[in-house]
Amino acid sequence: MPYVSDECVSTVDKKRLVVKVGTSTITNDKGEVDVRAIDLICRTIAGIEARGYRVILVSSGAIAVGAGKMRLAQKPEALADKQAAAAVGQCELMHLYDKLFSEYGRLVAQILLSGEDIEDGVRRRNLENTFEALLQAGVIPVVNENDSVSHREIVSDRHLFSDNDTLSAQVAILVGAGKLVILTDTEGLYDKDPRVHGDATLISRVEKIDDAVRALAEGVRSNRGTGGMVTKLEAADLATRKGIDVLVVHGRDPENLYRVIGGDVVGTLFVAQ
Repeated sequence: MPYVSDECVSTVDKKRLVVKVGTSTITNDKGEVDVRAIDLICRTIAGIEARGYRVILVSSGAIAVGAGKMRLAQKPEALADKQAAAAVGQCELMHLYDKLFSEYGRLVAQILLSGEDIEDGVRRRNLENTFEALLQAGVIPVVNENDSVSHREIVSDRHLFSDNDTLSAQVAILVGAGKLVILTDTEGLYDKDPRVHGDATLISRVEKIDDAVRALAEGVRSNRGTGGMVTKLEAADLATRKGIDVLVVHGRDPENLYRVIGGDVVGTLFVAQ
């Protein structure tokens, strides 16, 4: 499994929340950046921070946004073209986050990570210190994998890095977050694929991620992102084993985050072990 550390979270801070948004949450049906969706996310996170929480935002979407900015006819296929699109798209994403968060009185910082940053002990400690300094200063870290130089997420056949699901779990572990909330384009984990079966039932609580639970996620992919429910289970398995609750929640209503911190039943909760 990628990015796995043997270190355990000694304590979790219930007032720290990692929110991960996927490509499908911040783009429209045409794959173009959805400014209104991003604005809603920024406004909600700012409101949560006003209640005393500290939020770390893990955002995908650089390649899709960059492809749109470059007016490419289709999503790039070659690795170099994907990395070029990511470089352009990351600038656009951070411009939007900086502008929109500032409208709500919040400062942001960009952190781009590669696998080596987490696997190497010295780099990992430096990251922990950087996150801590930013959070203590009231700054919202906006995290993405460094797609312009890192290829593992882009080319991985198993998509273990896809849409930053696993990366968001590692960030939650790094900062000792109380919860990881993954915003996506479905309500959560169902007992069968809801896009195929009209009688699919949402599973609101998962006590343990076993083979039976993993089987439910097979083949359920995002409409526009590269991730799917399988990668979200990988993230949930990693974070819950470190004592962190994980929720998979529909991202088109970012105010679900208020319900999460209020203790309401929203989406699917994977219970910390």
